[in-house]
Amino acid sequence: MKVVLFCGGQGLRLRDHSGSIPKPMVEVGGRPVLWHIMNYYAHFGHREFVLCLGYGASSIRDYFDGGDFRDWSISFVDTGVDASIGQRLRAAGPYTGGGDIFLANYGDVLTDAPLPALLDRFRRSRKLAAFIAVRPHPYTFHLVNLGRGDRVKRVQEVSKADLWMNGGYFMLRRAILDEIGPLDDLVPDLLPRLIKRDEVLGYRYDGFWGPMDTIRDWQNLEALVASGRPPWAVWHRAASTPETTETA
Repeated sequence: MKVVLFCGGQGLRLRDHSGSIPKPMVEVGGRPVLWHIMNYYAHFGHREFVLCLGYGASSIRDYFDGGDFRDWSISFVDTGVDASIGQRLRAAGPYTGGGDIFLANYGDVLTDAPLPALLDRFRRSRKLAAFIAVRPHPYTFHLVNLGRGDRVKRVQEVSKADLWMNGGYFMLRRAILDEIGPLDDLVPDLLPRLIKRDEVLGYRYDGFWGPMDTIRDWQNLEALVASGRPPWAVWHRAASTPETTETA
């Protein structure tokens, strides 16, 4: 099954750390975060990747052209420096193969979500799109519930509220490609239209999910690597859970 990864972002909030390389090439534990994401998919048998390139495209090409990735099939698609996620997905369409379903994801977020089980649910749903919905747990702000007269009724940590956010790890049917207009972005433009038609699912996931948007996020991921048990490294647990492997 094809996996489309959006790798064209500049990572402005990581610029002081990343220099001139694109955010997916920032290293976590000595490997680009993009490599960790691809290894996650490969562990479940999905080794055909379509990398949507933009900013710093040459650094991504050079890394994979120069490495030993014989078990992975990688297609590079130059989708433009300023393209939105929707435009990158549209450009990658011809590379997504002939299957009914393909996968897509951002190039800077890690998880240990049970992909085979989620894919099985998606296949049975017959919907056009799904993604994992996660709690905004990396953040420490508090939500305020206000009543009349400016009275504060409740203050609650955001991690304990019933709030869910888009966590990526999209599962998409090929028919969705025909729905993307030339100027459409994926989440702000296309998904709301599909939601009105009841074509989108969000799978709640309370397990590990870690973005790499800021220096603090990167430090948290590095600390997990240093602990010796990075939760997203599901391939390290392969021997004890052989039943989770799925082939495309």
